Amino acid sequence: MKIIGKKPELCTACHACENACSQAWFKVQDIGLSCIEVREAAAGSGKTAVTVCDQCGECIDICPVSAISRQQNSIVRISKKECVGCYSCVGFCPASAMHMHRNQLVPFKCVACGVCTKVCPTGAIYLEEV
Repeated sequence: MKIIGKKPELCTACHACENACSQAWFKVQDIGLSCIEVREAAAGSGKTAVTVCDQCGECIDICPVSAISRQQNSIVRISKKECVGCYSCVGFCPASAMHMHRNQLVPFKCVACGVCTKVCPTGAIYLEEV
């Protein structure tokens, strides 16, 4: 299974990965619509935190309508047709990698497509086989 690996110490917080992700999935450059999140690790620390789904699957059992499942390639996906927008998965995700946005009716998450890794100038994120 492929996941997005990360080396936050290499991240310069340029947000190219977030813009590429939102452009690929939502056709806009809006880091609020990115499935990957780059932020300051702690106020004033100068360190960067990168949050991305590690495909752990903890969200699968919390979904009350079984809209989240693990695909044959081991990637955890949300079925937009089945999701009722309760956002239980967003609050439950141990990695805080489920996202919501005021313009979206259902949550969204990383599916390890790798678009973000192609634009990262420092190699802070990369596709990794686990």
